[in-house]
Amino acid sequence: MKNIIYNDGGRKESGRKGSAGDCGVRAMAIALGLDYDTCYKELAEANKDAGYKKSARNGLMKEVFQNVLKKHGWTWRKAPTFPGRKAYASDLPQGTYICRMSRHYAAIIDGVLHDTFNSSGKMVYGYWAKDNIK
Repeated sequence: MKNIIYNDGGRKESGRKGSAGDCGVRAMAIALGLDYDTCYKELAEANKDAGYKKSARNGLMKEVFQNVLKKHGWTWRKAPTFPGRKAYASDLPQGTYICRMSRHYAAIIDGVLHDTFNSSGKMVYGYWAKDNIK
């Protein structure tokens, strides 16, 4: 994938410093067009309600993330399949998605990866898309 935009989803703007495992928060903020703090609070509460001790800054379980995205009208889709190779973010059609990769979530908007590093080499297991997207 050649098109990559550095995007922290508004994390720095929210006043947060340092590094964190908050890729789910960032991806959600970017793809859904919400501010970082709103996403952080919603995901942290969902994590807590599910009984996980981790905060939203230290990673999210797929089930927790999926339940929150479902409330926003997003559904899970399997990654495309290709003979002899795995799927990558660049294989997704035009649209806005949140990809689930190996230990990472990232936003893709019309073929452009929005992330804090070049995660384009990570295999995509699947992605969430707004319900009206095929």
